[in-house]
Amino acid sequence: MKVQNPHDKFFKETFGNVAVAKDFLNNYLPQNIMNLIDVDTLEPQKDSFINEELQESFSDLLFKASINKREGYLYFLFEHKSYLSQDIAFQLLKYMVEIWGAKIKKEKTDQLPVIIPLVVYHGKEGWDIKTTLEEMIPGYRELPRDVRVFIPDYKYLLYDLSGYSDEEIKGQVINKIAMTIMRDIQKKGIDEIIKSIFKATLYLRELEDKQTGIEYFETLMRYLFSARADLTKADFNELVKKIETVYPEGSELVMTIVEMFREEGIKVGAKQGKLEVVRNAIKEGMDLGLIAKLTGLPKREVEIIAKSKETNN
Repeated sequence: MKVQNPHDKFFKETFGNVAVAKDFLNNYLPQNIMNLIDVDTLEPQKDSFINEELQESFSDLLFKASINKREGYLYFLFEHKSYLSQDIAFQLLKYMVEIWGAKIKKEKTDQLPVIIPLVVYHGKEGWDIKTTLEEMIPGYRELPRDVRVFIPDYKYLLYDLSGYSDEEIKGQVINKIAMTIMRDIQKKGIDEIIKSIFKATLYLRELEDKQTGIEYFETLMRYLFSARADLTKADFNELVKKIETVYPEGSELVMTIVEMFREEGIKVGAKQGKLEVVRNAIKEGMDLGLIAKLTGLPKREVEIIAKSKETNN
């Protein structure tokens, strides 16, 4: 039950599934690009190129695929901060260079594969920066063309979920659920989140494979409890009541997950002492509200311990 970055975990558990990734590409990539990609060759790669300092802000997934009948890659960068990164084009370029570098080192080749970069963003603010590297270079457009050829530039595909309406969210069940929840989780109030979760349970009922539905519902609930520490007991009771009416097996699972969170807090607390648990959890980047839930301590007390730790460091 160790929770680090809930957004990272949810993104990778969802889009790391090849079927979901294919569905996303089929529904959201421009058709002229999809015409060049053989999605049946999509193959997840184990590599991650996010450095340790940025892991709280970004997640990434790399897929190999046939692009224009040659080996190529699709690189997903998921930004899960609540605010915009002005240097996203520069960060992406560094990751693409690392992908090429790993390819050269491993295969001793001097040929570089095509990489199509995609950015998925779900912050509170709408994305209002350009999607090219040139925007970071003042006066780039004023330079003579014969000078610009010496300066690298590229464009990335952007999916700003914060601005998507329900009608604009397309795809199969799990893809639609993930896009909706990622859109809402940081931006909307708990009442709206509960409505989104309830709608997700209606989608899950459409799945022929009921076991897949239950497993993804568990992923969804863990994400909710980890990412929204402001969920109150009254909110929880309302959520369970709503789910019971349409997805009774889901309501039982919710109770089980909550009990697992509680027992984990008790078990770890008894072994190491609650103060040590809090310090370790803060070090791992766990949400302070979630720490309070796991340990049974008042959130204010957890915040005081967090500030004390910052002072000591």
